[in-house]
Amino acid sequence: MTTKELVKQIRKKRSFLCIGLDVDIEKIPEYLLKEEDPIFQFNKEIIDSTHDLAVAYKPNIAFYEAYGVKGWESLKKTIDYLNNNYPEIFTIADAKRGDIGNTSYMYAKAFFEDMNFDSLTVAPYMGRDSVEPFLSFKNKHTILLALTSNDGAYDFQFQKVELNTLYNKVIEVSKTYKNAENLMYVVGATKAEYIKEIRQIIPDSFLLVPGVGAQGGSLEQVCKYGLNSNIGLLINSSRGIIYASKTQGFAKEAREKAQQLQQEMKQYI
Repeated sequence: MTTKELVKQIRKKRSFLCIGLDVDIEKIPEYLLKEEDPIFQFNKEIIDSTHDLAVAYKPNIAFYEAYGVKGWESLKKTIDYLNNNYPEIFTIADAKRGDIGNTSYMYAKAFFEDMNFDSLTVAPYMGRDSVEPFLSFKNKHTILLALTSNDGAYDFQFQKVELNTLYNKVIEVSKTYKNAENLMYVVGATKAEYIKEIRQIIPDSFLLVPGVGAQGGSLEQVCKYGLNSNIGLLINSSRGIIYASKTQGFAKEAREKAQQLQQEMKQYI
C-alpha cells in the first residue's frame, strides 16, 4: 500500500485508528476456546466489527510466536483474512526486527512477501545496513523505533550524542538511508511533548503512536504536536479495544470503544 492510499483511507473513514491485535488466549472469551482456532476467530470478530472505524491493524508478533506453529498459523490466517476481505486496510507486523544485512533481508522477505504485510517495525540500533534491506521493497513501509513509550526508553534513547539526544540522532541519520521515503517512525504517546521537536526533523513522515488509553497517553496532546497536512499519525490502541469485554458480545463492545476513539479523531480531520 502506498502512503497516498493510506491517506485516502484516513480521509474517507475520518479516522487514523490502528487496532493492535495482541491476543492473549487467557484473556479472550472462554466460549471461543471451543473453536478450532480461537485466536483467529477472536481476531476475525474484532476485525469484522471494527474495520469501518480503523485504517490499520497491528498484530504484535510475540503474541503469536508464543503459541509456536499454531500461533504462526493463526497469524497467517489473520493477515490473509484482512488482505482478502479488507484490502484497503493498512497492515503492520509489530515484530521489531533488525539484524545484519542478509538476515534483515530475510526478515523483510518473510513479512513483506510471504505474509504480505504492508509494514514492519524495525529496531534501528545496528545502523544503516540493518535497515536498508527492509526499505528495498516497493510499496512496503519500515517503521523505525524512534522514541518508545516504555520507562526503559530513558536508559538509552535520551542519552546525549554530540549535543543531541540519541533518538533524534537516529531519526536524523535515517533520513540519509536509501529509499528513506519508505520510513515511518514509532513515537510513544506518553512522550507527546517531544513530538514537536521530532516534527521539526521529519515534518512529513507518518508516526505510529502507541500508548493512548491504557498506557495513559493523550490523543489531544499527540494531535496537538503531531498532525501534519496528511494527518501523518496512526494512533494504536490494543487492550482498550480488544479486551473491552469477555462476554459473547465482546466484538460489539470492542466496536463501541473503537468508535469512541474514531469520533474523537474525526474532529482533527
